[in-house]
Amino acid sequence: MARPDKVAAVAELVEQFNASDAAVLTEYRGLTVAQLKELRNALRANATYAVVKNTLAKIAVREAGIEGIADALEGPTAIAFVTGDPVAVAKQLRDFAKAHRNLVLKAGVLEGKALGKDEVVKLADMDSREVTLAKVAGVLKASMYKAAYMFTASPVKAVRTIDALREKQAA
Repeated sequence: MARPDKVAAVAELVEQFNASDAAVLTEYRGLTVAQLKELRNALRANATYAVVKNTLAKIAVREAGIEGIADALEGPTAIAFVTGDPVAVAKQLRDFAKAHRNLVLKAGVLEGKALGKDEVVKLADMDSREVTLAKVAGVLKASMYKAAYMFTASPVKAVRTIDALREKQAA
């Protein structure tokens, strides 16, 4: 028979998995309390970072319908539940892991799909949402400029041709 506190913990984890845009699983073995606090503060804008019990997390993953990350729930595990930009959180975790070798990225979940460690690193290497939007806006602006140029090019060319003919007739 399941204990009520464990059932509540699993329900909370399921709710966090369902409510978050993404989740990144990490191993925090060897990090000090101060380093964990620093990491939590860095992630605070876009995610919550919680240490979880693997057994309860495996049950929560199964109940949330997420497949492919149960194998990553080994050893001391903490999960970053992303409520903001997944790319920004992945970058922050990758950078923190570079500075503190004890933090290991294990796996992730993005829009209900399991991600391996390599895919989480690829996510971190992507441009942020703002940079991507700026690039798209630049492409759209350039396309609109080209279209405007094409529409004005023919009349301008015709006017120049007519002026050249007038000058030729005058001479």
